[in-house]
Amino acid sequence: MNNNEIFKKLRVALQLRDDQIVSILELVNFRISKGEIGNLFRQEDHPKYVECGDQILRNFLNGLVIHLRGTKENPKNAKEVLQSNSKQILAKEKEEKATKPFTKDIKKNNFKPKTTVKPKFTSKKETPKVTVVEKVNYKNGKKKQEDK
Repeated sequence: MNNNEIFKKLRVALQLRDDQIVSILELVNFRISKGEIGNLFRQEDHPKYVECGDQILRNFLNGLVIHLRGTKENPKNAKEVLQSNSKQILAKEKEEKATKPFTKDIKKNNFKPKTTVKPKFTSKKETPKVTVVEKVNYKNGKKKQEDK
């Protein structure tokens, strides 16, 4: 198990987003961009995959301790921090759902065809054209015996 897999499992278990990971790393004065974090979580065969070094994982774990427990001067309860993170995620998901347009709300009665269909026969005097298939006499089956 390499550092990338450990980092991925921690991210999933703690339900952390990339911006939260950036803020956790900034608690220990380690700066990294969202794009670089995204490259750490890619598949190994991806061209932009980056190996997670010991320094990044170490700083993330130290920042995570500060994020969850707080400092000596300002201690925190880890359970409350995790619950607030999950509440923020739910609130963000609700907000995203509210802003998405619904495609099922389109009224079916507003459908108007682009072209109008003209009837094939406009008057009773015109007769339909006889197709070639109707002119052909098929002689299938047994031959009829003629009178002798």
